[in-house]
Amino acid sequence: MRAVELFAGAGGLALGVSLAGFKSLAVVEWDKWACDTIRENQRRGYPLVTGWPLHEGDVRAFDWSSIPEDIELLAGGPPCQPFSMGGKHRAYNDDRDMFPATTEVIRTLRPKAFIVENVKGLTRSTFANYYQYILLRLELPEMTRKKNEDWFEHLLRLQKEKTSGRQHGLTYNVVPTVVNAADYGIPQRRERVFIVGFRSDLGVEWSFPEATHSRDGKGGLKPWRTVRDALRGLPGPSLSGSSHIHNHRLQGGARQYPGHTGSPLDLPAKTLKAGDHGVPGGENMLRRPDGSVRYFTVRESARLQTFPDGYVFHGSWTETMRQLGNAVPVELAHLVASSVAEKIIRAQMKELSAQGKHVRATA
Repeated sequence: MRAVELFAGAGGLALGVSLAGFKSLAVVEWDKWACDTIRENQRRGYPLVTGWPLHEGDVRAFDWSSIPEDIELLAGGPPCQPFSMGGKHRAYNDDRDMFPATTEVIRTLRPKAFIVENVKGLTRSTFANYYQYILLRLELPEMTRKKNEDWFEHLLRLQKEKTSGRQHGLTYNVVPTVVNAADYGIPQRRERVFIVGFRSDLGVEWSFPEATHSRDGKGGLKPWRTVRDALRGLPGPSLSGSSHIHNHRLQGGARQYPGHTGSPLDLPAKTLKAGDHGVPGGENMLRRPDGSVRYFTVRESARLQTFPDGYVFHGSWTETMRQLGNAVPVELAHLVASSVAEKIIRAQMKELSAQGKHVRATA
């Protein structure tokens, strides 16, 4: 099965997609440091990424005519700063909003399915109309914005089309779901929205995978994985780093104050943030049992995001923590991509079976 990854970052979502059996035809990311991370792992011969056709640049400038139509999957996490709880909340007025570009690639490639991941802030009441606009654009990607038409005028036109029952051409059945990664075995309380769509002609019925973990582990679910679970087997970090464990150097300067307290060992970590020293709640710090704090190392942060230990991160402390704060947990990406892959395979088998019956009937 073929896939393309947009806004790939350090590769968390793309790794999960590859683990689910998809072959990447293009992995597109504009940030040099994130691309350097992928290139470094390719240079080291890390499995899964060695064959990725990495393209450093803007998805809007990529030649999508080089990718065949009707691929199985498009996956990506459009830059989330316009909707982030810690950002300026400019949404559609922010030139970093890449949802329009994502929709345009979907319109061009006509994938059988797509997986879009973003911050929970996208679903805030402040952005309610624009969130509806995003979902309708993904449902009806061929109904493009007209010249001199603003986004709200486009939304009203999309609403009329949606309720008319006249949809034709390329359409998608879209399922948005807000999930807490901790409920899926990720050692981090990370709330994100996943928007999954299947091309309507496939006739797929899909729902987000059921949770596997909970805070108390009742009802047949496993208990949440904790920071202690995630860091098990890692030696304590030092200022000089480790010669045999990549990215495991202690970053000094951590301090706590009201509201900036770090993550305790025996709970899932707070949501890792795309920052270093200044994140507001101490999300990138560990709080020891004695109450003292220190920063998570890059390797510890990678474990909280379920990246494998052999996957290395390139760049300064600030750059690597930004990559990790923006990443999709690999194991959660794998879970979602696998559930999508199963539905695509079943739809393809059903189509082949129908074609076989037709051939036999006409023979």
